Amino acid sequence: MTESKRGKFITFEGCDGCGKSTQIKFAAELLAANGYDVLLTREPGGTLIGEKIRMVLLDPENDKMADMAEMMLYAAARAQIAREVIEPALAAGRLVICDRWVDSSLVYQGAARGLGEAVRVVNTYAAADLFTPDATVLLDLEPAEALARATGADDDHDRIEALGVAYQDKVRAAYLELARREPGRFFVIGAAGSPEEVRARVAAALLGILSSESGV
Repeated sequence: MTESKRGKFITFEGCDGCGKSTQIKFAAELLAANGYDVLLTREPGGTLIGEKIRMVLLDPENDKMADMAEMMLYAAARAQIAREVIEPALAAGRLVICDRWVDSSLVYQGAARGLGEAVRVVNTYAAADLFTPDATVLLDLEPAEALARATGADDDHDRIEALGVAYQDKVRAAYLELARREPGRFFVIGAAGSPEEVRARVAAALLGILSSESGV
């Protein structure tokens, strides 16, 4: 019996409101149509435990949450999905696409919250062998535009969105710095324009990532 080839792990990152939810669904549909066995998931979330943690993290009523507690909760959700969902899927040869991963904590808690190296250390244990994905698509958009998209005309912000543009500016700068440091893993895609325009950029990046020349 031939052992199945290990699958690939691709993550999507970006500021709140950059269009990830729309584009990641398109990505999963595109790759499934191209013959890949795709598992689409998200974090925090993707498991019963992770979804409960997500509710706590995003609840606007939890505005007194300590930065370190926030970081630990994200890591806990990540540890669960890594072991319950992602590792088994990769072992079965599937292509896993995840909405956010360790990079989110490195920028949101590590850079924007100022927790620095503690985030990397904790997530070394939480994510284990999955700490670094095979490839990461970073949707880049000016934070003011991204937040306007995320909240629309109302003031219904989740706990992270409510931190405002200044916080998201730090997040964007940290993402771009990560991409600069790891150009072989990150594929930075401009998220300005219509969903159809961004979709074309995402499609080109994904097919490039999975081509034999990409090495992924």
